[in-house]
Amino acid sequence: MTDTLRDKWDARYQDADVARATPCRVLAEFGHLLPAAGRALDVAAGLGGNAQMLAGLGLETQAWDISPVAVDKLNRHAHTRGLPLAASVRDVENAPPEKGTFDVIVVSYFLDRTLAPALREALRPGGLLFYETFTREKVDDAGPSNPDFLLAPNELLHLFSPLRLLAYREEGVVGDVGRGLRNVAYLVSVREG
Repeated sequence: MTDTLRDKWDARYQDADVARATPCRVLAEFGHLLPAAGRALDVAAGLGGNAQMLAGLGLETQAWDISPVAVDKLNRHAHTRGLPLAASVRDVENAPPEKGTFDVIVVSYFLDRTLAPALREALRPGGLLFYETFTREKVDDAGPSNPDFLLAPNELLHLFSPLRLLAYREEGVVGDVGRGLRNVAYLVSVREG
């Protein structure tokens, strides 16, 4: 991780309100699949909308991000609310999660294809992966412009194909682009065995 990248995200979160952070769409829509207990990880958590939801449901939650500003805000907020949540400054690209350590992993609006095997392996048997990020088939300029950070059509399915698919959505630019889920793809998968 470069200091420039960390500075970029610190600046973005400096004046942001952690209490207004919300979970990503896939987690909000499929939260009913979450276990009643266990360990959860929010990767590239930012202000922790996903982590706050997970911890609020009683999961022992870790939130990792490269921004010390976001991590500090999230830890203070979690402490104030009494949430079982610990945020840490961590560059997941250089320090991925260890094998078999989480019952739930959530990744939203972050894409590093080389992490897919580590994320799959970090799930315990029965563990769930919730993943949502931007696609190349976009109807506007939302999200990054660099194609390295955008999913090709159906790419998310292939990245996590060893897991059993529970839910998937990607509408691309088909049909009435003024309606539906555009600019992103999401999935929910489970590690069997």
